[in-house]
Amino acid sequence: MSRFTALPDLALRTLGGCVVLASDESFAEKESLIRPGRPGFQAETFGNKGQVYDGWETRRRRSPGHDWAMVRLGIPGVIRGVVIDTAWFKGNYPPRASVEAAHVDGHPSPEEVLAAEWTEIVPAAELTGDAEHHFAVTDDARYTHVRLNIFPDGGVARLRVHGQARPDLSVHEGLGLDLAALANGALVTACSNEFYSAPNNVIAPGLARHQAEGWETARRRDEGNDWLVIRLAGRGVIALAEIDTTNLLFNAPAAVALTGIDGTREIELLPRTRLQPDTPHRFRLADTEPVTHVRVDIHPDGGLARVRLHGHLTP
Repeated sequence: MSRFTALPDLALRTLGGCVVLASDESFAEKESLIRPGRPGFQAETFGNKGQVYDGWETRRRRSPGHDWAMVRLGIPGVIRGVVIDTAWFKGNYPPRASVEAAHVDGHPSPEEVLAAEWTEIVPAAELTGDAEHHFAVTDDARYTHVRLNIFPDGGVARLRVHGQARPDLSVHEGLGLDLAALANGALVTACSNEFYSAPNNVIAPGLARHQAEGWETARRRDEGNDWLVIRLAGRGVIALAEIDTTNLLFNAPAAVALTGIDGTREIELLPRTRLQPDTPHRFRLADTEPVTHVRVDIHPDGGLARVRLHGHLTP
């Protein structure tokens, strides 16, 4: 497993990603590239386009050129690595692939994105069938779109674009925002335990549909407690905390506490407070000091569906 895969997948559909255009999708739809979860497969399952694949597959190319799919990132950011997954494509995978990236402000049309200046972030590399291919990226530029090029044709199950979120927060000037939102550039930077699910799930957009879309720890057998640290979207003052235990009926924590961190200073935001299972909790916070990070302590263990920390960025 590559180190960059611990970072959010900026292209993920559940983060707002979209496959805006593809050269061809005759056998399997382009939208599959950015679906969450592992690709599925059931042998000898045929539709009117042939074997059904949980991926993107183009026709056999009989002309010069190559196929491609263009993805708008759900969250613009700095790309640290790309995973090209050919799961289940064993006789119809592309032998080579490359990835390009572009930065286009605003809400451009597909044609405007195509006409943008593209930078190659993953040079053409050999692929094999039914395998994940990990490519680290060293480019520090901020990008809004990526383009997967396959040579000359074939099928790819998933495209993962891992990186550091760099959204435009100027639209929130003078307004409040969720300082802990992944979509606003927050990130879980440390965590005591992630046995069942990833801690960055708690700051993902939307509501968790089931336990796996939150954060859940293993059962603790000592006297300590589990915790995570959230780097906020920016230094700010938090006024309202939302701690959501939805879907966690028998494994919710008994209590939660919030501690703000600003440099070497630690500031109590919420003392140890009782939680209920399967419940959204909202707490007004009295402290008005700005912080850059928040430590979320759960007692003693369990899981959280979402953590929201609403407030204002400092000037």
